[in-house]
This record gives sequence, structure tokens and C-alpha cells, in this order.
Amino acid sequence: MQVFINTYGAYLHVKEEMFEIKTKETGSEKVKLNHIAAKKVSSFVLSKGASISTDAIALAVKHNIDIVILESGGQPLGRFWHSRPGSTTRIRKRQLEASLNQEGLKWVKDWIGAKLQNQADYIQDLKKHRPHLEENLTTKQEAILQLLKKVKELQASNLKEIAESLRGLEGSAGRHYFQSLSISIPDAYCFSGRSFRPAKDPFNCMLNYAYGILYSRVEKALMLAGLDPYVGFLHRDDYNTKSLVFDFIEAYRIHADRCVFALFSRKKVKNSYWDEFPGGFGLNKEGKIFLGENFIRYLDEETIRHKGKNQTRINVIQLEAHHFAQQLLGNSNNGGEE
Repeated sequence: MQVFINTYGAYLHVKEEMFEIKTKETGSEKVKLNHIAAKKVSSFVLSKGASISTDAIALAVKHNIDIVILESGGQPLGRFWHSRPGSTTRIRKRQLEASLNQEGLKWVKDWIGAKLQNQADYIQDLKKHRPHLEENLTTKQEAILQLLKKVKELQASNLKEIAESLRGLEGSAGRHYFQSLSISIPDAYCFSGRSFRPAKDPFNCMLNYAYGILYSRVEKALMLAGLDPYVGFLHRDDYNTKSLVFDFIEAYRIHADRCVFALFSRKKVKNSYWDEFPGGFGLNKEGKIFLGENFIRYLDEETIRHKGKNQTRINVIQLEAHHFAQQLLGNSNNGGEE
């Protein structure tokens, strides 16, 4: 279970070997207590404004529970993690080697290719219930598929030679994709492309926060697979941060896209979920709770077919992270011991 602590002033500590969360009810001094056994928690996600005791950190480390701190927009700011990364030196050496040769190029093409295919597939789903938009959506879908073809055809001796071309193709596909979402969403929430910090509209406001949650889940999956989240491929030169997370997440952004879009299209969102300020929108406490509960349920409880089995989406991400690590080891030219 992933536990979100979004209330300003909330306090996470330990009482009788259990986690205790203290919060004050709005408009009163009454304190609410919530007790959770460590064995039931997989991670804590805290927004800024909450506090945590060192005893709680120690208990989390003891039970291999990671603690993620989020920026106000949902982006992971940092995390507490146990000192046993669970990887071999060989995996990380192979990861670094792959980032410098054609092997890294193959993986990046696979991840971006999966992202573009997911976008095209989602547009196909959108057409089923929007016959009046079919021609427009089909045009955009076909454009994305053409860009996907170009991604697959790119050849080079290393990733650096075609990095800009990949980014250009990915960006062009993204414009077609988000235009498709904009014309398909209820009119009250139409938007003009992607916007980040600050989000220029409610849809991007919620999507940014969902991506923030997804970043933290992908990072954890990579670390559990023994991979170094800081050694990336395509994003190596763009981010002085966890660049592998930004690479690997591409194939799974569709989970955030579909979940957030469904909340808008099914008219489950409320205008009270975000605050408008000069230049943009920000998700408030009510909105973070609403989105967090829905997105975590989408990731952790709902199942999809994956390689012939029913799996939760988060299990698929973990399985694919392990598969990536094992492929790196399998492609090593050296025998060596792990």
C-alpha cells in the first residue's frame, strides 16, 4: 500500500512499533490519529508541509519502505531509501557501457517507439465514441504512426549522433497526440498543448501531478531491479538528475494519460480540485487526494493482460525493469561473476 500524506502540518512518527499519522481537522484543533502496520506499507509519499520523525524513517528503512517527498506540483523532490540497493556492480557497469554505444540506442528507440505506439492506440480508442471527430483523429493518428516508422528507421553508431532527431520526432508526435486529447475532452477543459510549471490549464495541472507520482514509482522499480536511476541514455545530457527514470518512463506515461483523461471525460473532476493564480493552475489538497487515490488504484489494483497473464500496471513496470536489467547482463561480452 502506498500512503499519501498531503495535509499541511501532518506528522508521521512511530508509536508501539506502528506508524502513526497525526493530522488536525480543518477549522478546529481536534487531532486525528491513523495507525498503520509497517508490513502493510510499500511507500510513503509526503507533500511539503508535512513532517516525519527519525524513528519513522528508521522503521521504514528496516522494512524496506521508501519515503518520497513531492514538490507542490507532484514532482519527486527527494527520497529516503535504505542503504542496500540490491544490485550488483556488474549491472551498473553494463548500464554505463550501454549508455555509450548502440545498445543504448536500441533501448531508447524501443521506449520511444512504445510511447508513440501507445499514443496511436489511445487515439484509436478515442475514435470509437467520437464519430464526429473520426476524420480529424485519424489524421493525427496516422501522423504519429509515420513518425514511429521514422524512429524505427533511425540508424547510427551511437545515440549521440541521432539524439536530436529522436527528440524532434518524439516532440512532433506529442503535438499531434495532445491536440487529439484536447479536441476529445469536454469543451470546458480544452487546452493548448502541454504545459509544465506552471500548468496553464486544469488538465495539465492534474497530468503533471500524475506524472510526478509515476516518476517515483518508476524510480523505485528501477532501483529494485538493481539499476542506477542516474545513468540514463537519451536524457544523459539534459538532466543532472535521475535520467534513466526519464528514459524508462516514456513507455508508461500512457497510464497517467489514460487515467487523468478518463477522470475529465467521465466528468468526475470538480473545479474545487485546483487553484488558479496569475499564469497558471495548481492542484490543491483536495485535488491531490482525489487524483492520488484514483491513480494509485489504477496502477496497483486494476489489471491488464501482459505476456499472457493478468498483471497490475505497476507489476508490469517492475517486471519490465527486471527484464531490462537481465537483458543488460545477458548482452555482456564478459563472463565474470556477479
